[in-house]
Amino acid sequence: MNDLHLDFPAGLWEPFAKSRPPILCSPGYLIYLQGTEATCFYYLKSGRVKSFIQSEDGEERVLNLYSSGSLFGEASFFDELPRVSSAVALSPCQLVPIDRELVTQEIAGNPELAMAMLKYLARTVRLLSSQVDQMAFRPARWRVARFLLSLAPSGGRVLCSQEDIAAAVSASRVTVSRILNSFEQRGWVSLGYRELTLCRPEALRELCGDDPENTKKRL
Repeated sequence: MNDLHLDFPAGLWEPFAKSRPPILCSPGYLIYLQGTEATCFYYLKSGRVKSFIQSEDGEERVLNLYSSGSLFGEASFFDELPRVSSAVALSPCQLVPIDRELVTQEIAGNPELAMAMLKYLARTVRLLSSQVDQMAFRPARWRVARFLLSLAPSGGRVLCSQEDIAAAVSASRVTVSRILNSFEQRGWVSLGYRELTLCRPEALRELCGDDPENTKKRL
């Protein structure tokens, strides 16, 4: 799982926010639901959003966490099939819905947005393929470290609960807690309530067998 906008230029998607006022939503607001029609996708002007899938028995798996400047919900919008995931606000958010009229209007005025959008969609496919590999073949410590690096590659504060991490990396809450505590004992992270701080991201990259250049190339 990765924050997909990280290596795109800052403000790339802002044209989508200029012609329409944002929708304000509070934490816990369900933005869209798995299995419903995708009449639009979203530009996240501010806040944090979680996308997730849910099984028939109610088990949840986190797919991604989005921060300000991200697009989300675009795949089902473009392929015109029911949504494969749900999305919920984790904090107060400002969202700009992007429907076909708006995306056509903005791309007509700025054709470079079309190429950026294609790159964004291709990157989504690549990252999801990488995620399948990670979940299938990597140990839990590796998966947790990779997940944390995806949220804050350069270190710093991450707003994410241990439950979210457990759901994202297909591990139990107890396992994640044990791993994070071991990371904290080594000085790699600092734990707080529903958040943590990456103090030594280079140590996590070393655990994953990465250096910054290799990480960037894989993404």
